[in-house]
Amino acid sequence: MRLRTALLPLTVASAIALRAAPLQAQSAEPASSMGQETDGAGTSASDATVAGRFEETVGPRPPPLNVEYAQYGVALTAAINLSEGAACQEQQGAFLPCILGSGGGLLIRGGYRSPGPWYFGGSYEFTKMDSSNLYRLGIFQQLRVEMRYLPDFGTRAAPYFTAGVGGVAYGNEWGAETGGAHLSLGAGVELEISRLTVLGISGGWRPVLLAGWTDTAGYRRRTAIAQFLGLELMIEVRTELGRR
Repeated sequence: MRLRTALLPLTVASAIALRAAPLQAQSAEPASSMGQETDGAGTSASDATVAGRFEETVGPRPPPLNVEYAQYGVALTAAINLSEGAACQEQQGAFLPCILGSGGGLLIRGGYRSPGPWYFGGSYEFTKMDSSNLYRLGIFQQLRVEMRYLPDFGTRAAPYFTAGVGGVAYGNEWGAETGGAHLSLGAGVELEISRLTVLGISGGWRPVLLAGWTDTAGYRRRTAIAQFLGLELMIEVRTELGRR
């Protein structure tokens, strides 16, 4: 009886110790993970800090490479006569048929498209003009250098401004009975249907200085400054030249 009384406190103490052990284990688990907080994807704060230091060491990604192109194509053109100048004025009250009217034709163009907003090139254009039947086939030829400025708006349709200067020749059946110089100022829109193909439409003012001449009908034509509205419907392709 005395032995049972002596062992009773030891039995109670052992039971209390066994129940307290799981509670201490549960309280130790949060303490071990307090130094590493995780986000929703399971990434710890220490891992994010290491990744940030790595990006600072490597630096930001470089910008995309810029490309240079050779750009060339053809266009259907129209030349609408705004003023024929002195070339078609009456002389001493006599009727003088106008030899320089409106017309339509074809243009061939080629040039260099820079990585920036600039295009530089040249073009050759021939137009069948209304010559009041004084010429069997009145051909107005234009050869010019030109440029475009195309601001980048981040869209497939790119508006642009254009300017050009060059020489002209006019005569019957590809002949050159007279010649002169001309200026071109205008604007247009390019539509990029693929990375290497564009469609476009443009219009511009074209004053032309023509030297005086005598046509095939014997009429004396004075030196004149004629003015035209030039319209183009074009298709052009690009060939990649290089990267930088």
